[in-house]
Amino acid sequence: MTQYLLAVHMVDGEPTPSDDEMQTIFKAVDEFNAEVQAAGKWVFAGGLMPADIATTVRHRGDAVVLTDGPFAESKEQLGGFWVIEASDLDEALEWATKGAVACRGDVEVRPFQDEPEA
Repeated sequence: MTQYLLAVHMVDGEPTPSDDEMQTIFKAVDEFNAEVQAAGKWVFAGGLMPADIATTVRHRGDAVVLTDGPFAESKEQLGGFWVIEASDLDEALEWATKGAVACRGDVEVRPFQDEPEA
């Protein structure tokens, strides 16, 4: 079975959901999480704090430079993620569809690289 990252993207400048809408989203995501866990597909998941509080660590020659803020100046940033086990891309896309509906956000699907054989 392959592990897939289902990455939730948030877009800066889009209207912020109301408190009631956020509670509805939280409930839907909790239900989605429970469904993934019950199906035995759950590996790990988490939400992230806003990108504007990030610190980026860059390696430049012999120096390491710390910069306040996200790695890329972009309107779209990673807001959270799931790592799931799926038999193939089609199954991962089915889970991502349910996740996108639950969180009312865009979800990118990417497989993890295979481990090199020893």
